[in-house]
Amino acid sequence: MRNYFGSAAVAVLMTAIAQPALAADAAAEAGPTLDEVIVTATKTETNLQQTPIAVSVLNATAMADRHAESLINLQDGMIPSLRIATFEARQSALTVGIRGIVPFDANQTARDQGVGVYIDGVYLGRQQGLNAALLDLERLEVLRGPQGTLFGRNTEGGALNIVTKAPTGVAGGRIVVGASNYGSYDGQIHQDFDEFAGLSMKVDALIQHQDPTTKNPAAGQAGWNQYHRKGARITGLFRPNDAFSATVAVDYAKDENTPFFSQLVSFNPYGKRVRTFAELLTGPAAAPAGTINPLAPLVKVHSDRQSSSDIGTIQQPSVDETGGASLVMKYKLSPEVELRSITAGRGVGANQWDNSGIESRNVFAPNANFGRYSLSDLYQHQFSQEFQAVGGAANLTYVAGLYYFHEHAKESAATPFSNQWNADGTAFTLRSSFGTSKAAAATAGWEYGTRFITRASQADADSYAAYGQATFTPSSVPALHLTAGGRVTKDKRDGSLYVVNGKATAFQFSFDKTRFDPMLNLSYDAAEGVSLYAKYSTGYRAGGANDRSATFQAFNPEEVKAYEIGAKTELLDHRLRVNLAAYAMDRTNTQIDFDNVDTTPGSPTQGAHTEETRNAPGTSKIRGFEADITARIADGLTLGVSYAYTDVKIPDAPFPFTGNAVVPQGTPFPVNVVYSPPNAASAYVDYEAPLGRFTFRGHLDANYADAQYAFQTEFADVSPTGSLTQHVAVKTDSSFIVNANLTLADIKMGGSATGSLSLWSRNLLDESHIYRISAANRGTIGDYANFNPPRTVGVELRVKY
Repeated sequence: MRNYFGSAAVAVLMTAIAQPALAADAAAEAGPTLDEVIVTATKTETNLQQTPIAVSVLNATAMADRHAESLINLQDGMIPSLRIATFEARQSALTVGIRGIVPFDANQTARDQGVGVYIDGVYLGRQQGLNAALLDLERLEVLRGPQGTLFGRNTEGGALNIVTKAPTGVAGGRIVVGASNYGSYDGQIHQDFDEFAGLSMKVDALIQHQDPTTKNPAAGQAGWNQYHRKGARITGLFRPNDAFSATVAVDYAKDENTPFFSQLVSFNPYGKRVRTFAELLTGPAAAPAGTINPLAPLVKVHSDRQSSSDIGTIQQPSVDETGGASLVMKYKLSPEVELRSITAGRGVGANQWDNSGIESRNVFAPNANFGRYSLSDLYQHQFSQEFQAVGGAANLTYVAGLYYFHEHAKESAATPFSNQWNADGTAFTLRSSFGTSKAAAATAGWEYGTRFITRASQADADSYAAYGQATFTPSSVPALHLTAGGRVTKDKRDGSLYVVNGKATAFQFSFDKTRFDPMLNLSYDAAEGVSLYAKYSTGYRAGGANDRSATFQAFNPEEVKAYEIGAKTELLDHRLRVNLAAYAMDRTNTQIDFDNVDTTPGSPTQGAHTEETRNAPGTSKIRGFEADITARIADGLTLGVSYAYTDVKIPDAPFPFTGNAVVPQGTPFPVNVVYSPPNAASAYVDYEAPLGRFTFRGHLDANYADAQYAFQTEFADVSPTGSLTQHVAVKTDSSFIVNANLTLADIKMGGSATGSLSLWSRNLLDESHIYRISAANRGTIGDYANFNPPRTVGVELRVKY
């Protein structure tokens, strides 16, 4: 907490700067005020300022102003405490973290994230498919801090709640069309129909496309960072009377995408002796101790974002398909009590094709295969049922519920090689997609039926929970509100790892735990528009097993206890909003991943990826401070500033691998916290004014984050003897991303239809930074990294009718 006072001083200073400008008008007639913000963080709709927990909200307008069309667009840090990144370099699976709780690898059958992602109250069980296009967003709520009582498992860092727009029962709709650089285009249609016999219907459909930002020289092959997304949803709302409603929604989305390009940003950083090509022809393919193989002449080190690969290769789009159906029923038992049922079934199919490391993750050797093509097929289906009772009487409000969740997931993976060098690295050939034999990774193909399966696993999970939470306001002290709650959860999970490196295995694990998550919250309305609160809460990330390991060894859930104080204020006739929070979290049984990829040419396990997960002993200490300030400076002018300070300290974890003479198995090994910048901030300005018969709207936002780690544990060959030795810690670059939008609105389109025309840009300054970097191969090649997307500029027409 060493920077708390400095962080608090910054927040106070920003408030002090804003107040004089606002106070000058406050004495006169009250001007325009800030809009009320509604959230569902407590399972009921409440005013943000009257909800005593830390919540950030982005509504549909804020997302459109930033041209944010999917969750990956939040990677620039518009909500400082929320960190979103690709898993590895892949858009096909996203890593989501809040307040320093960011998993490294939950992209598996028996792993979970530490932040729960929900759509209309339904939990999404896998990382895969999270980057699907957002279908008619109403708002996005970010609940910061453990949500173990009301939301349950896998919300130790918080929850991301996606709320979509419901049918209106009034005929009308919206059409969106747009185009931008990199061959991008998008189209949306949202159509409401008139209510008939109590039934309201709504249809949403969209398409989004972008050509690659890094080109692939190989003819007929996809490049990198391209996507083609499409999706549709049909929603029906049946409301025969004021007491009962039933909402049925069915959705489907398909996302064809390629990973970000993984480029070589350094070579031989330890200054080892570089072997000559003559040595390579007469000596072993693997470099002897103290030496390093040279780069092939065609491969270059690039310190800035590449627009084209130096090497052409096979790259097919990954294909993610997601879909599901839900039924939400609500019945008012009385004016004070509402009963709810949320039933949902969902599924994900993710076919991964990743050759993004064609230049950066392959040691050169004469006539050797290279281009580790990472392939994976994951299929998951889930079912959930939740019953809720929400009500109140006199000075008491409450919510109680029962919850059940079932999930089945299975995956198989392969890592064939797509390319082969000639003798001196001046040319290469593309291998046959069918390979020559599927008996080994070095000879296998990548077509189905020709693959050498490096791993295959399946897992089932069941979770049962009962929860309740109530808020009491004593009549004698109406400004005081005491909230208490608890949740009992029973988690069961079992699975099998039935293929390891092409061989059938019988590794199994079983996990069965019951736990209780309490919550206490004391809030006090200190003055009009000023609310103070103190909160204690807990949360956890479920236990499981790592399907990249050699044994499928089970690990325990990690658990968090959080202590938080905060203030929510709305001042100067609702023209200034200042929300502050400071927290301390203690996490035990922290799940730590150790991974290793064999890059040795000619090795029997070349390309094999081994990863082990261990629970770190001791307690991880997470401390932080957050500030959100919004000010309506004048009619049509709104400013916003958000800041997050995060300090994470993780205890050393036991090194899991054998065969390392310098770091024996079990040795305490340093751990990095991933995607958690110590300082992150965002700011925006919105301006609106009449312009003749039209309305002009302008938006500008800027987002900053400190350098951060991208891997939990990395170790490399740093010694002349060639032994894997010490921990290596390499951070990404700091980042500063600016987005802008200029809109001409209220354009008459004929009849009652109106339109708006926007010119927008993401990464307006074309800033370039490394958002993910690995030093694991620096002893054999060098560091490789992924850069953020380049500047995009486009136009968009929106028509409402």
